[in-house]
Amino acid sequence: MGLYLRGKIFWFSIKHQGKRIQQSFKTPNRKLAEKLYAKVLTEIIEGRYFETVKARQITVKEMVEKYMNKYEKLRDGQTIKKLLPAFGHLTLAEVTTEIVSDYMDERLKTVKPSTVYQELSLFRRMFNIARREWKWVRDNPVADLSFSVGNKNARERWLTPEEEIRLLQKATNPLWLRPLLLFALHTGMRRGEILSLKWADVDFTRKTVTVVKSKNGEKRTTPMSKTLYAMLKDQKVRDISGRVFPISVRSLREAYGKAVERAELENFTFHDLRHTFATKLVQNGVDLYKVKELLGHKSIIMTMRYSHHYPESLRSSIEILDSCYNFATLEAVNV
Repeated sequence: MGLYLRGKIFWFSIKHQGKRIQQSFKTPNRKLAEKLYAKVLTEIIEGRYFETVKARQITVKEMVEKYMNKYEKLRDGQTIKKLLPAFGHLTLAEVTTEIVSDYMDERLKTVKPSTVYQELSLFRRMFNIARREWKWVRDNPVADLSFSVGNKNARERWLTPEEEIRLLQKATNPLWLRPLLLFALHTGMRRGEILSLKWADVDFTRKTVTVVKSKNGEKRTTPMSKTLYAMLKDQKVRDISGRVFPISVRSLREAYGKAVERAELENFTFHDLRHTFATKLVQNGVDLYKVKELLGHKSIIMTMRYSHHYPESLRSSIEILDSCYNFATLEAVNV
């Protein structure tokens, strides 16, 4: 039967290995339904569909309710009240490391690090139970995040030039890993944005890469650096698929984790490549509003976290004042 309308909502129904698979896409939008249908077919062919079907059906709110019924702790109640407004409406499959990391960053602006640590720990614990005991998810999206109670800027981790060289030197296996890391370091894009990119989103004439739908729901176009342009040109020649990086989240997580270990980097997640991109720009004097546009932040407040990197980059601006005063003026002041 394939993709079809039931009322105003799109569903799909197919028979695979003698078993009927049927699911609602919960949308009246045909284009979106067609994209979701193509994704589901790929998961079925690769044998991943049955491993993730529950994660696409169960919401964080439902996970929290089951956790509270079975593991209810008085102190968890207040923490959960803070998590639910941000995550309750999402399915377990929709919760990503990037989303949780951004949540932590925002919370640190208004509460103590110890509070954020408690929230992160509880969220990680619930996902661990959902993975190990209930078999609802295959991976824990919070597992890759770490946090230090005593340091409000703990999530603001970026690569030094030496660390960057070390990481890229160790990112040789699989072969696609180093180009992908270079792409992340030269665009500041989120993991999900990178893995969703198609060659149709890359404009070699204008030397730009476009995120058709970012996390905030808006299209974003990023210029290519010379390094990125050359790398993508080479990648395009060797690629036969429609995606720039035809890699699964799980494959990337495993390969990246091993490269970080080989490079002996501590407390460094994939999302921190985005922090490295922004930090480098600010340290080299790029205006915060330009950084905001490149990162795709809706508000400059989110970008202000990088403002303390400005002091050294602003030195050359302040030194302009030296040329604005002549010796006669200075001598007059000293009289």
